[in-house]
Amino acid sequence: MAELNKTIEEKLNEGRSYRNMINFEVREADDGEMIAEGYATTFDDPYELFSYDNWNGYRVHVLEQVAREAFDNTDMDDTIMQYNHEGRVFARVSNDTLKLRTDSHGLHVEADLSGTEIGRQLYEEIKGGYTNRMSFGFTVSKDSRTEERDDENKEITVLRTITGISRLWDVSAVSIPANDGTAISARSWCDGVIAELTEEFRKAEEKERQKKKIKILSMEV
Repeated sequence: MAELNKTIEEKLNEGRSYRNMINFEVREADDGEMIAEGYATTFDDPYELFSYDNWNGYRVHVLEQVAREAFDNTDMDDTIMQYNHEGRVFARVSNDTLKLRTDSHGLHVEADLSGTEIGRQLYEEIKGGYTNRMSFGFTVSKDSRTEERDDENKEITVLRTITGISRLWDVSAVSIPANDGTAISARSWCDGVIAELTEEFRKAEEKERQKKKIKILSMEV
């Protein structure tokens, strides 16, 4: 796990983000192909990245969703399938062993693992339930953000919508889901969001203090 985290952190420094794939299963085709498939992401389906306690006593919930148009201009010409985001390549787009397509549900991934010995071994591990999760690495080119503030319950909900992904680097079978990588990349983006919210709170409090100060001076006069 430590090596996986190190690998992900190094790649995050290159601007890559990581998310877990939602569904992952295998099937054997009639022609002997050993297929692993699932959805890298669903569209317009918010999921929580993490929650954060703000200094002013608010609980910040950071959500994210991928817009349907996010993959319209994505470079997927040589996306690869790996294990734990490093090492040997099990399938790739350029030799037609990895197929990627968008549909109404999301980005569908289909990989033929029958071409190499280690690929066939991975297929059997997946089939036997030893490896059953995947994640994918990508670079965001465009996004937007909305905020909702609930003062009564002292909660803030931030929704990030990814509207553009410039490149899909890889899909990767993982021994342990890359939740740590997800948290790292999410926090990397959200640090700026939290900083903005904190500054908004500071300005709002300062504005209230100025109003009270003016009111007191008016009463004294």
